[in-house]
Amino acid sequence: MTRNTSDIFEAMGARLAITRNELGLSQAALAEAIGVSHRAYHSYEKGKRGIPVEALVNMEDKFDIDVAWLLLGAKSVRVKHDIEALQEFEASLDRYLNEQNIKIKSEKRGAIVARWYQSRVEGRDVAIDDVHTWIELVKE
Repeated sequence: MTRNTSDIFEAMGARLAITRNELGLSQAALAEAIGVSHRAYHSYEKGKRGIPVEALVNMEDKFDIDVAWLLLGAKSVRVKHDIEALQEFEASLDRYLNEQNIKIKSEKRGAIVARWYQSRVEGRDVAIDDVHTWIELVKE
């Protein structure tokens, strides 16, 4: 199944917003750091445009971010990944979204799940407050 460009850009924008939040930077500060205008960066994060390769390379060089995750929402697959924990997180996320009556597109939900899973793979705990912040960053 082929994904359409707008879905790809929206998902990538959600992952950019999450990454920027983890770096503790404003949109303007990250834009300056990677050599793009604030307006351009804003359009990347909102999923209106794709981020240029040069900006991705700058992000990787300056902040050691995972470009594969930014672009595709995935990192190299672990041989023994924890599907049960992933399913539990997704159920918890969906329950919270329903309880709070928060609507987000599936691509943006996928970005949150992928970031949580990547953190788990890397051995980092993610606080529930961080997940709530990610939701705020990508909700409609």
